[in-house]
Amino acid sequence: MKITKKHITNIAFVVLIGLMIYPPTKVYFIRLISFSPSETKIENQKEIKNTDWQLKGLNTKNINLKELENKVVFISFWATWCAPCVAEMPSMQKLYTDYKDKVAFLFVTNENWQIVSKFYDKKNFDFPTYNQLMTTPNQLENLSIPTTFIIDKNKNIVVEKRGPANWNSSATRNILDKLLK
Repeated sequence: MKITKKHITNIAFVVLIGLMIYPPTKVYFIRLISFSPSETKIENQKEIKNTDWQLKGLNTKNINLKELENKVVFISFWATWCAPCVAEMPSMQKLYTDYKDKVAFLFVTNENWQIVSKFYDKKNFDFPTYNQLMTTPNQLENLSIPTTFIIDKNKNIVVEKRGPANWNSSATRNILDKLLK
């Protein structure tokens, strides 16, 4: 059988699809196409009206969003089984390591601590992680993961990103530095 250019193209296409389905490669490709999130224009920013949102700490103490008024808050909704979530988490870890003393980080999942703990141990993550104990504030409701919000000291949503992003970027760091002033 003679191998033609068409056969080679078809084989390459099948290999590419196979690599995109294979989880580690899938995560790598997602990282390649993840860009820095951008700041929402001031006129489009939403204010969180009701900050009474109780969260159960899985590896930290319980918290209520009310307690974080006058603080910059980073909220990520995610899951261990979500490839886009897994893809963006190394950049979040770097950001968290540098800003954990200045910004309140809330990583919110529906999974139990045993699953999350194994995942964190495998990936060397140490995020403060929570389960929700009550309904999410309307402005933070989302139907997809990952979804991440950065909230300013006045309870305004400055960044709202659905899908993966590169959180360890100069753009994100500039946003946080500006909000911390």
